[in-house]
Amino acid sequence: MNPSSDRIKVLHIITRFDKGGSAENTFLTICGLDPGRYEVLLVKGSSGTGKDGPEDEAAEANIAAAGRAGVRLLSVDRLVRNLRPLSDLSAFLSLIRIIRLERPRIIHTHTSKAGILGRWAAWLCRVPIVVHTPHGHVFWAYFGPFQTRLFILFERWTARITDAIVTLTAQEKEDHLRFRIAPEAKFTVIHSGVDLKPFLAGPSRAEARHLLGLPPGDTIVATVGRLAVVKGQEVLIRAVSELIARGERIFLVVQGAGELRQDLEALAGQLGIAGQVRFLGWRPDVAPLLAACDLFGFPSRNEGMGKALVEAMAMGRPIVASDIGGIRDLVSPGENGLLVPVGDVGAWAGAIARLSRDPEACQRMGSAGRRMATRYSSEAMIKKIDQLYGTLLNEYRTVGS
Repeated sequence: MNPSSDRIKVLHIITRFDKGGSAENTFLTICGLDPGRYEVLLVKGSSGTGKDGPEDEAAEANIAAAGRAGVRLLSVDRLVRNLRPLSDLSAFLSLIRIIRLERPRIIHTHTSKAGILGRWAAWLCRVPIVVHTPHGHVFWAYFGPFQTRLFILFERWTARITDAIVTLTAQEKEDHLRFRIAPEAKFTVIHSGVDLKPFLAGPSRAEARHLLGLPPGDTIVATVGRLAVVKGQEVLIRAVSELIARGERIFLVVQGAGELRQDLEALAGQLGIAGQVRFLGWRPDVAPLLAACDLFGFPSRNEGMGKALVEAMAMGRPIVASDIGGIRDLVSPGENGLLVPVGDVGAWAGAIARLSRDPEACQRMGSAGRRMATRYSSEAMIKKIDQLYGTLLNEYRTVGS
C-alpha cells in the first residue's frame, strides 16, 4: 500500500484555509487520514486575513503541519468566499485544470462557494466520487434575500451531482431537508472533530485569571468567535449591561477578531460598561480564557455546530447558547447548559443570572459537558470519514462492475 499508485487519491477543496471552524475541521481531516491508504491533496484559496497578524501566523503553521503530514497543497488565489463572477470563473477553470492533471478518485469540498465550484468541476472531469461538507449553511442570517435564494438554488442543483453531503449535526441535516436541498439518503452526519488535549489539562481558574488580568471575585462570562453580525456578540454585551445595571458583578471577555470589533467596543462604551468588557482579539489558544471563566456564552444567529462549544465543554464550563441550528445537538437544556431564544436580550440576562447564582448547577453542568465532549474528538471524526469513503468506493465498484 506504500506506492502512490496504490493509494486512494483524495482532493479537498476550500476557500479560506484560516483558523475558522471549517478550516480547522478540514485541517484535522487532511492530516488525520491514513497516509498508507490515502494520497491527500488540498486546494485552497488565499489563507489568513491578509494582515500578517497572529491569526495568519497560525494559519501558516497549519499549512506547514499539513505539508509535514504528507499533504500536497495547491493554491488558487481567485477561489474566494464572496460572489465575484470574474474571479469565480477563473477559479472554476483552475479547478478543472488541477482535477484533470491529478485525476483524484474522491473530491471532498468544504463550505458553500468551494462546494459549488468544486463539485461542478469534478462533474465535468468525471471524478468517480464527490463529497461535500457545508460546515453549516447560509440559509439565513448571512446574506440578503436575493443572494440567499440564489445560494439555495445553487445548492439544490449541485446536490444532484453529489454522492454524499456531510452535515456536522442532525439539526443541520434537518435544515437542509427543510429547504429541499437533497433527498435524505444523501446525507451523513459526522460531528466536526476537535483536538481535545489542550482542554483536558488546562491551567487552574485562579492561574488563568491572573494570567489574563481578570477580576478574581466577578462572574466571568466568556465568548469566542469571529466578530460578525451572525455571531451575535451584541446581544451578549447588552445582556451583561442589564445585569450590571441590576448590581450583578459580571465581567465579559470576548476573544476573536472581525469587522465588528470597533462597533462592539463602541457599544460597550455607550452602555457604560467598557470597564467590565475585555476584548482580547484573536489568540491562538482559547484554553486560558475557558479555564478563567465561570460560564461560556454563545449567542450565534446561525451555527452549523460550534467548535468553541465543544472546547468549553471539554474544559468543564456550563454553556448559555442560542436555541438555533446545530447548537441544539450539543447543548442539552438543564444537562450541560441553557438554551435561550436568538437575540432575546432579556432571556440572555436571565439565563446568565440564573447560572451565576447557582454554583452547584454550574459544577454539575460543567461535569456533564466534559463527559459529552469526548463524542466530538478529531479521532472519532476521521474514523467516520474514512468509513464514508470506504462505503462510497464499494458502491462505485459495485455499480461499475
